[in-house]
Amino acid sequence: MKKIKSGKIRRKRFLISALLLSSIAAVSLAAVGVIYAVVIVRDLPSPDQFETRQVSQSTKLYDRTGEVVLYEIHGEEKRTIIPFGEIPETLKEATIATEDDDFYNRPAFDWRGILRALWVDIKNLSFSQGGSTITQQLAKNVFLSSEKTITRKLKELVLAIQMESRYSKDEILNLYLNQIPYGSNAYGVEAASQTFFSKSANDIDLAESALLAGLTKAPSYYSPWGSHLDEVLARKNGVLNRMAELGKITEKQRDEAKKEKIKFAPPSLGSIKAPHFSLMVKEYLVNKYGEDIVMNGGLKVITTLDWPMQEIGEKVVEEGASRNELLYGGKNASLVAQDPKTGQILALVGSKDYFDIANGGNFNVAVQGLRQPGSALKPFAYMTAFEKGYPPQTILFDVPTEFLPNDPKCPPIPDYNEMKDDECFHPQDFDPFLGPVSMEQSLAQSINISAVKTLYLVGIKDFLANVHKFGITTLNDVWRYGLSLVLGGGEVKLIDLVNVYSTLSQDGVRHDQTSILEVLDNKGNVLESYHDKAEKVIDQQYPRMVNKILSDSGLRANLFQNSLGLTVFPGYDVALKTGTTNDYRDAWAMGYTPSLTVGVWAGNNNNAPMQKKGTSILAAVPIWSAFLRETIKNYSSEPFNSPNPIEVVSKPMLNGQYIISIPINGIPTPQIHSILYYVDKKNPLGPPPQNPADDSQFANWEAGIFNFLSASLHK
Repeated sequence: MKKIKSGKIRRKRFLISALLLSSIAAVSLAAVGVIYAVVIVRDLPSPDQFETRQVSQSTKLYDRTGEVVLYEIHGEEKRTIIPFGEIPETLKEATIATEDDDFYNRPAFDWRGILRALWVDIKNLSFSQGGSTITQQLAKNVFLSSEKTITRKLKELVLAIQMESRYSKDEILNLYLNQIPYGSNAYGVEAASQTFFSKSANDIDLAESALLAGLTKAPSYYSPWGSHLDEVLARKNGVLNRMAELGKITEKQRDEAKKEKIKFAPPSLGSIKAPHFSLMVKEYLVNKYGEDIVMNGGLKVITTLDWPMQEIGEKVVEEGASRNELLYGGKNASLVAQDPKTGQILALVGSKDYFDIANGGNFNVAVQGLRQPGSALKPFAYMTAFEKGYPPQTILFDVPTEFLPNDPKCPPIPDYNEMKDDECFHPQDFDPFLGPVSMEQSLAQSINISAVKTLYLVGIKDFLANVHKFGITTLNDVWRYGLSLVLGGGEVKLIDLVNVYSTLSQDGVRHDQTSILEVLDNKGNVLESYHDKAEKVIDQQYPRMVNKILSDSGLRANLFQNSLGLTVFPGYDVALKTGTTNDYRDAWAMGYTPSLTVGVWAGNNNNAPMQKKGTSILAAVPIWSAFLRETIKNYSSEPFNSPNPIEVVSKPMLNGQYIISIPINGIPTPQIHSILYYVDKKNPLGPPPQNPADDSQFANWEAGIFNFLSASLHK
């Protein structure tokens, strides 16, 4: 009995102690919280002081020498305050719809929005979500930085509460619309309207209102003068959809506003050099450090740009695109030059003329353009083949071939005059079919049929694995692509292709691309600096085999014919691969030395085709050649590394032998077959397939060869 009683007493004492400790802890935490809040609030500015600002300092972008100023990014505020009554209702409603759809009914902050944002941050282990009301955004933009910290968020909440105690909702919305940044140094709706539309805010319509309302989320990224115009317009349409959902406009008004073609004022960036490159760097800085730091923080940014090389690039692109427009109807071109040993971008010309808005000049084709590469990816199909054991002397037949098997609409022997390309797949070469050709010859002369056969032999999956390792960031949906991929059946970026060929030039060592050498804050502290990040992505033997082929001017002579002189630079090893899409929408020239990689694209920004003669050799190679001829003189002669001696393979086709004598009734009889007769594509160096006909392509490849031989005998 006593034991039971004493146990109860001990439990009671324990509970009392626990309660006392919990109370002390709670009081302590509360005290700490109060002290913390007092410290935070103590130094907050008064909401009455809206014109008080910290001294802003401009961010300057320099070339790689640190001496040439490319672009001065500053927060000098272009602002004209206008009365609330002169701001269109459409703009007020558009802003509320996209930023704070219950603005007039909720207090200074939205607890649900904050909790929702906090939950996302916890799940993602980051502090990136906002959940801010218009009042909170006003407080942040006027008095605080964009840093994503709990302290800043608490300050924002306190200031928002103070504002709502002093000002009405209309007054707060008026302050907001006259204060917030819209990009390009335009602060407030009047400056934004004048900047982007060349008219007063009270004259803008519904579509223009929705577009302005959409800019405030990320003014630099969503700039109508930047390279994300499609996304700008998509965001505008999103604002219109939200307005319709809230009943602020009718569906008819929404649909009409979506169809409206907005006319933008020409860009005014002040003094800027290499605009596409400079704005690309600015976008990177904003994404990493925030809009406020970049606009007002006084950063010093040393870029990788070689200014004299950039000037040459701009000159040859302008001259080449002008010539192409006259000859082939191709109005635009783009160029990227890179140091393959470091990944540093030395020159970047995004289009013929950034300020030519009518022809989409502000669009950065090099970075943002997704274009079909034509034959520009062929080298990587052959490199993958070499990696799997196929020697360069491997024989493939360049003969008319249908690659869609077992389809009655697509007979094995294609009729190029009657059959539609979209029904079957039987590519054609620019020159007459050559019959038996080596992989080496096929690559050097960019023969289509043998390239498709090579891709089939190596497999699309392994081919894509290699191009991704080399630097391609697109072509991610393997299931989307067929054998046409090696002829341009996908979309890539010029800047990626330059990185891919740079990796090729370095024997399979990829260096991460960069446009930044150093970023300093306004006190000279280093925020980031260049460090080479290199990775070996493949055995050096196989890129060296490709480099040997692509740098052999004798091998490519038949392809270039009268233009061969454009590709030869006496005393230098220069490799080159071209690419042209079937309808002449894209022309490519990808050339490189061990010390410099240069890529050129030519065509039209609106994807309109060039005239039939607008091939890569005529539209892109002259631009590439003119640039390299001016810049290569600054580099010492450096040869490509030679591959190791290639072992002789005794297997037919792999050893360059395609006529095989087989005893029939004791008599040696010559026979000719496709490579699928002798080689199991899953194990090319292993035993021949027991039943070649099991391969879905076998019948068509054989039929193509027999038809070609038969036609040759009857000539």
